[in-house]
Amino acid sequence: MKVYNKLIRDKIPAIIEASGKRANVEVMSDKEYEKALDAKLSEELNEYNEDKDINELADLLEVIYAIVEHKGLSIEEFEKIRLNKKEERGGFKEKLILYNVENNK
Repeated sequence: MKVYNKLIRDKIPAIIEASGKRANVEVMSDKEYEKALDAKLSEELNEYNEDKDINELADLLEVIYAIVEHKGLSIEEFEKIRLNKKEERGGFKEKLILYNVENNK
């Protein structure tokens, strides 16, 4: 028996059951869920950094959306925050790197 002890996507138990196995799951408290989301965020980022697979970015975004919703925001509200920040500070299209900032005095 393999032990996971980690947050999984909602349909995973049914997928496991369909394969003839039994999934032992339970619903977490809000506090446990928040901690599990943070761990999942790190896990998915590490997987992307290892593989550079676009599917890992999709997983990462799914976790981010879950965190946003858990914090009581809609995806639309979150997108407005992102767009406002992009409007004020820009995006990353120009591939700029900041080496240092000098005083003009």
